[in-house]
Amino acid sequence: MALRVLVVGGGLMGAAAAWRLSVRGHQVTVLERFGPGHDRGSSYGTSRIFRLAYAEPSYTELALRALPLWRRLEEESGQSVLTLTGAVDHGLPEAVDRLADVLAGAGRSARRLSPGEVADRWPGLRADTTALYHPDAGRVHADDAVAALLKAAGQRGAEVRHGVRVTEIRDTARTRETEIRDTARTGGVGATVVTDADEALTADAVVVAVGGWAPGFLPDLVSGLPPMRVTQEQPVHFPVPGALEWPSFIHHPGAGWHVPGGLYGLGSVDGVKIGLHGVGPVVDPDHRDRTPDAAAVERLRAYAEEWLPGVAGTEPTPLTCLYTTTPDEDFVIDRQGPVTVLAGFSGHGFKFGPAIGELAADLVEGRPGTGRFALGRSAPAR
Repeated sequence: MALRVLVVGGGLMGAAAAWRLSVRGHQVTVLERFGPGHDRGSSYGTSRIFRLAYAEPSYTELALRALPLWRRLEEESGQSVLTLTGAVDHGLPEAVDRLADVLAGAGRSARRLSPGEVADRWPGLRADTTALYHPDAGRVHADDAVAALLKAAGQRGAEVRHGVRVTEIRDTARTRETEIRDTARTGGVGATVVTDADEALTADAVVVAVGGWAPGFLPDLVSGLPPMRVTQEQPVHFPVPGALEWPSFIHHPGAGWHVPGGLYGLGSVDGVKIGLHGVGPVVDPDHRDRTPDAAAVERLRAYAEEWLPGVAGTEPTPLTCLYTTTPDEDFVIDRQGPVTVLAGFSGHGFKFGPAIGELAADLVEGRPGTGRFALGRSAPAR
């Protein structure tokens, strides 16, 4: 049965949900507050890491589900978005060993390397103690990915409306328990979405994917939402020749380098990008100061001097981005009544985009969600 679905938020997750819902034949409208290709949220820019290597096997499984969907998106949209360059994880041996075990359990290729072997293959990168190379990794072009998802959804009949801010979502479900149970088996149970232009749009179901605006928007809409911190992070690009040939890399602290959270890096059209994971200040996404944090930039410059000889002598170009982080860094992908929530992607969700779109479509159609990502989960999963 085709459903009328409103998707609130046209960033990566909303766009992915719109595409996968459209593929299944549902009538989809995307409502995005800002203009096409905007830089206000968490989905813009030229690069995000794609990788299969996770200490938690369920994330490796989710990335494996996303990989063929990224390729299908490229076919449907005619836009290249995913480039596999391989990736290097290095640092604390226990962390690297765990990744190797999970990849082996998933039947995926990976090879341990010494720091000397890393330097021979990638002279710009200095590895710490022990390293693991895995080829099924690389980068996703963020801006192109969002545009491709919206294009592919549009080709399937979805309507994409920019410049529309949603001010309220009302559950118009019937209240008798048996009726709710019956409608949950077949899909949406009814909602009204009100916009800042005083439109009242009705739908069978609503998908809410509003990124950094989730903590302010969702508590009045669903229960069991974990606390979420919205932070402004400060990565930088080093504009060096050959940046597109670099592997993605993650430095796990605890061996020769000690900074909480670790550091990530990858090549992009803007240069070699590096950033610390989840260390930025808490911000209001509507009123954040996007002025580069000089101290944070200096920390990354100092890191590069020690660990990235390939960017020596290059002045970094700073940028800012938003993280919306849950206490356990697990996502929120669940449904209550007519509302499916996609939130809290904790700085590592982009790579999974199309697979999360699939999970959202399952929820809209009444299928059960994944306990790890549930609203109201009782304890951190890790």
